[in-house]
Amino acid sequence: MYIYIYAKMIRQIYMTSILEPNFKTTIRVPLSILPTTFSSPIIIMTTLGFLTTLALVIIFVSQIDTASAQTQPIQNMSANNTNSNSTLSVSGTAFTKVKPDRVVISIGVETTNKTAKASLAANSELMNKLISSLRNLGLKENETSTSSFTISPNYNYTESGTILNITGFTVTNSIQIDSSTLVNISSWIDAAVASGANSINSIDFRVSNNKLEDTKNMLIKDAIANAREKANIVSSELGLKVIGLKSITVSEFDYIQPPQPFMEKRFDAAGAAPATAVTTPILAGEQEVSVSVSIVFLIG
Repeated sequence: MYIYIYAKMIRQIYMTSILEPNFKTTIRVPLSILPTTFSSPIIIMTTLGFLTTLALVIIFVSQIDTASAQTQPIQNMSANNTNSNSTLSVSGTAFTKVKPDRVVISIGVETTNKTAKASLAANSELMNKLISSLRNLGLKENETSTSSFTISPNYNYTESGTILNITGFTVTNSIQIDSSTLVNISSWIDAAVASGANSINSIDFRVSNNKLEDTKNMLIKDAIANAREKANIVSSELGLKVIGLKSITVSEFDYIQPPQPFMEKRFDAAGAAPATAVTTPILAGEQEVSVSVSIVFLIG
């Protein structure tokens, strides 16, 4: 290290001596780098006496500087190679079928009479009877709500379509059942019809949010495993291997609900069921849930 420093100083002296021929300097060298025989080492150098020595020293220092300057680009090149791993984009999917754990049923009562008041009174009587019968079967109050209510006039028309007069009024009142007790569906429908319901509008089976979330978390793991398996197969065929992960995207959660048939069953105004009534068969079936992921792997 001392040799390099003094070499630098000597080159500076040389450059100064070119400009000032009579230049003279004194350099004190640390004792640690000289033989022990020198008690007070003082080196006095003049320009004319050491030109040859200075030339050799300058060449030596220049070579050191050149070697030092070449070191950094090599290190940068190594760093660039580290960050230049190839990438592989793959997708993974997973799906399963789950049984619905909720049901939404729409049940209605429709009445017609000459006046709106009479039609409403008849409708209210039947609906109250219907709701009472459902309560007796264990249906909770927070599981039912009114889904629609209408009062509309009935008109008498001429052949050309002109309104002649009002012949009466029709009142329609529908309630919605939203429950997780699927085993009681048939009993509710039978009891509603027996109590005066004359319209079963629809039955809709659903998967609850909690069950969907649990299923989603399970499928995400399976989809990632599926993507990783694909990446391992592709990289292996190329003579490479998966060495890291760059990014991952989870798609929107897909809940594939099968088409729900529009189930509208009407009875006579009194709500009479067929004479040989049997328990109404209702089947919930299964519904498909799927998840997909897109992953960019690092391979090398």
